[in-house]
Amino acid sequence: MIDLHTHSFLSDGDLLPTELVRRAEHIGYRVIAITDHVDQSNLDFVVPRLAELAESLNKVMRIKTIPGVELTHVPPVTIGELADRARSLGAKLVVVHGETIVEPVSPGTDHHALEAGVDILAHPGLISPEDVKLAAQRDIFLELSARRGHSLTNGHVAKLAMEMGARLVLNTDTHEPSDLITIEYAMAVVRGAGLNEEQIKAVLLNSEQLAERIA
Repeated sequence: MIDLHTHSFLSDGDLLPTELVRRAEHIGYRVIAITDHVDQSNLDFVVPRLAELAESLNKVMRIKTIPGVELTHVPPVTIGELADRARSLGAKLVVVHGETIVEPVSPGTDHHALEAGVDILAHPGLISPEDVKLAAQRDIFLELSARRGHSLTNGHVAKLAMEMGARLVLNTDTHEPSDLITIEYAMAVVRGAGLNEEQIKAVLLNSEQLAERIA
């Protein structure tokens, strides 16, 4: 299992970053990215600590830890600047909290994230065909989510991604221990989005290729 969207108690998760990594390792994860929620107020605090921790854990654990961020509910026009700042502080992965239908995310967030060239647009909700096409052109990954609520539009995202040639990844958006999943459950979530067995394998391979790209 490769999971590129999780949260520790450096934002709104339940676990210490190290405990989150260990629990993931215990159930068979090979790679985990910790992508705590950040905005202008805490980015300088969170990113260096996750970067330092990942460097330390990767020397002694089998599981690979990737330090990242999820830019969350920020004004869309600031996404590019914040993404650049996060990377300069040590974030290997920049995720943007997309326009999920279960939260009041600012309109335009999906588009500005894609224009900024982030790595993953998380739970992009009822994303437009034009923005899915842009994701394909810029090779930005769109997320299928295993998290309740955010997963309601997985079918919409998957359908457009298949039509437009955009690449998908499956992530958990973990906030508590029970959110971590097995590879079998991950495959079931992707299947539930309407994809066939070949497409499911492609989604899982996308996660592996992205993890290698940013490692």
